[in-house]
Amino acid sequence: MATNNAEGRREDAFIKQRAQNREEYERQKQTLINETEKSRPSANKFVGQNDSMEETLKNQTIGLVRLEDFQQRRKELEEAKAREAARTNELKDETKKVKKRKKTKATLSFAMDDEGDVEGDTSSRQTPEVENGEQASKRAKFRKNPNVDTSFLPDREREEAERKERERLRQEWIRRQEELKQEEIEITYSYWDGSGHRKSVVCKKGDTISAFLEKCRQQFPELRGVSVDNLMYIKEDLIIPHHHTFYDFIINKARGKSGPLFNFDVHDDIRLLADATKEKDESHAGKVVERSWYQRFKHIFPASRWEIYDPEKDYGKYTIA
Repeated sequence: MATNNAEGRREDAFIKQRAQNREEYERQKQTLINETEKSRPSANKFVGQNDSMEETLKNQTIGLVRLEDFQQRRKELEEAKAREAARTNELKDETKKVKKRKKTKATLSFAMDDEGDVEGDTSSRQTPEVENGEQASKRAKFRKNPNVDTSFLPDREREEAERKERERLRQEWIRRQEELKQEEIEITYSYWDGSGHRKSVVCKKGDTISAFLEKCRQQFPELRGVSVDNLMYIKEDLIIPHHHTFYDFIINKARGKSGPLFNFDVHDDIRLLADATKEKDESHAGKVVERSWYQRFKHIFPASRWEIYDPEKDYGKYTIA
């Protein structure tokens, strides 16, 4: 009986010791985890504070379905980036100028050492008023020359005026471009289904190709059941994507494979004398076709010549006589 009681007490002691060991193990484990978390670098430690414009645009346009909203957000981000770049350049210039200004200036002494012994006794008997008078005369000798050109020196007020002038010119340029985009132009086009059906429509220079195709769709009964996404605009043998605007081609003087993309009327090149060194000045009517028609006949002329417009590709220079 006594043996059983001793074994029970020993077993209880082992159980308590095992529980204490487990608690100590858990405590040390948690301490190691906490120290590891402290020493581990943050996830955002090596991430740039300012995302690129494209990443910011992607983050801000999640869920947008309208092209106008996307273009408006992109325009706002480009303007904000331009203002930030201008402000950064100004701060860098100011920092450089402040550093130059802080450099110590070397001083030159023009006192004559030979006269020091002769006039030593006399200077010791001079009154404070005389010394003050000499110091004032010396200061007067080294005053600034008002006739010296100081335009190259840093001037905070002048720099601020220049910054405001640049901002005013930038805003004026933006206003003029917006006025140019609101101007109306007449666009001659041809609905192509194997043969041409020529018509014209009035648009603004800032309108996109999709807005132009929407107006064309209203002029032909057979196109009213076709969505704008299923229509294509071909100008000078180039398939123009829907997000481009007429303003883009006009301002950049863009050129196609067979003529200019910035002329939307139709005219032939009439010359009295032929000149092989100058390219023909003629413009052709753009074609509006259904995407299904293009898929069926893209291996046949003229659709076999068409290719998607690439603004980075050089299709050649356009020379006007």
